[in-house]
Amino acid sequence: MKARKRFGQHFLEPAWVAKLIDALDATPHDTFLEVGPGRGALTRPLAARVRRVIAVEIDRDLAAALPAIVGPNVQIVQADVLVLDLPALLKDEHLPIRVVGNLPYNVSSPILFKLVHAADEGRRFRDATLMLQKEVADRLVAGPGRREYGALALQVALLADVDRILTLPPGAFRPVPKVTSAVVRLRFRPAPVDVGSATAFERVVRGLFRQRRKTLLNAVRPMAESAGRSASEVIDRSGLDPSRRPETLTLPEMAKLTRAVL
Repeated sequence: MKARKRFGQHFLEPAWVAKLIDALDATPHDTFLEVGPGRGALTRPLAARVRRVIAVEIDRDLAAALPAIVGPNVQIVQADVLVLDLPALLKDEHLPIRVVGNLPYNVSSPILFKLVHAADEGRRFRDATLMLQKEVADRLVAGPGRREYGALALQVALLADVDRILTLPPGAFRPVPKVTSAVVRLRFRPAPVDVGSATAFERVVRGLFRQRRKTLLNAVRPMAESAGRSASEVIDRSGLDPSRRPETLTLPEMAKLTRAVL
């Protein structure tokens, strides 16, 4: 079955499936949610090692073909994971479960954020092993001061620890994409810092990194004024140096700034 461009489909070659299976370190007690099983190349060997796989496939034709390919411990769900009610889907499972997925490049960030929020601080999802465009993976694992560091790294770091597991060349997929890919693992957990409000934290982080070349004093001004405060007042309350730039702030410092805006 040909890959469909509109779904961003790139199917993993067998040699790389084996490497990913080894990296998962799955056990017979695990249940996995697989996002985008495609032709079942990963689903089949994974199902042979675990208790159950719940495979969510957006492509109607691929979803229809999968039951004849995979074992009886695989549940096929034909749906768009972005609109799927994950808590309802998993309500009868023994939680937390694990997640694996080869995410389409064009919607990888929205799916990533959906999984992070649905993880429920590790109570619903234990971890997620995801194939992404290398550029996105670089942004996820970047630390303060690096060019790739920004809103994505901070928003995910609030609720998960992230490690790079594998780097995959374009030839690891068919059809061959134009970019290098990477596999990262997110290990979900409660937030290590108090941000006051998760919604406010997201707003502050995104707002600051839209103006990452400015000093902290100038970058925070629009958000401070929208909250009825001056930028100087917010910076004073946070205890941060107003001459610093947003890309130098650590997660605890961004949490201080968010509480100062509230």
